[in-house]
Amino acid sequence: MNVCVLGGSGFVGTELVIRLVRAGHWVRVPTRSLARAEQLRVLDTVELSVANVHEPRVLSQLFAGCDAVVNLIGILNPRRGASFDMVHTELAAKVMAAARTAAVRRVLHMSALGADGQAPSRYLRSKAAAEARLRAPPHSEATRAEPGVTSFRPSVIFGPRDTLTNRFAELLRLTAGVVPLARARARFAPVCVYDVAEAFLRALGMHASAGEIYELCGPEVMTLEEIVRLTARVARLPCRIVPLPDAIARLQGLVMGVLPGKPFTLDNFRSLTVDAVCRDDGCRRLGIIPQPMLAVLPAYL
Repeated sequence: MNVCVLGGSGFVGTELVIRLVRAGHWVRVPTRSLARAEQLRVLDTVELSVANVHEPRVLSQLFAGCDAVVNLIGILNPRRGASFDMVHTELAAKVMAAARTAAVRRVLHMSALGADGQAPSRYLRSKAAAEARLRAPPHSEATRAEPGVTSFRPSVIFGPRDTLTNRFAELLRLTAGVVPLARARARFAPVCVYDVAEAFLRALGMHASAGEIYELCGPEVMTLEEIVRLTARVARLPCRIVPLPDAIARLQGLVMGVLPGKPFTLDNFRSLTVDAVCRDDGCRRLGIIPQPMLAVLPAYL
């Protein structure tokens, strides 16, 4: 199968592309910089190219000859020239339009657990809007079969190169273990990047997965505080968590949201008010036994 992976040089994308190649697929990976895709250069059936995937004409060219398209592109915070609407919602609509034009049979889309049009954060609302755009009927009468759309809603994802456990470990080192933590009791079911990539691969090979939404969670429900403490224990770092009252956490989001890199924003705080815990076991539906954090963290922390 010929597959185009948007976001293929990223955290989840790199793992997915490697698995696709091992499974015998040919993979096209557009990227903003070839340097970001260095790990993929050695794979024989990967075609790398520099491209602006927000241009509809470019997307149509990228999707030509492809049987499936995977969209993994997403941001946790907007930045100059990249709003939630642009990166999540508008890109999803462009992907679907280009997939129709190129007669792509399958579109696999990365969403987020908690995506809902009434969610408290712009991030989660934009993720829901993206899913809606993918499933909206075409503006004109379709002359070809519609691409089958499959969406994935993971909880927080951990693994090598993640921005979860690695960031907390770095913070613990910088602060001698003292962490002022917003929404310390927020609940997650952390899922390993290997299991997320495997979910995409398996769904791609299942005709019955077209039209489905898979919530992806790990085997353990943990609070944010428990995730930080486990990270510290595995990395052998001191850890003293200071849970912040919501009023202070909101202020923290306002202040840190204007710092370079936006390490924490008010919108992040609002996302944390929604527990990222699965109601439907998508891993089980795909035949995946998800790995606990303690089985994976020691290999890279």
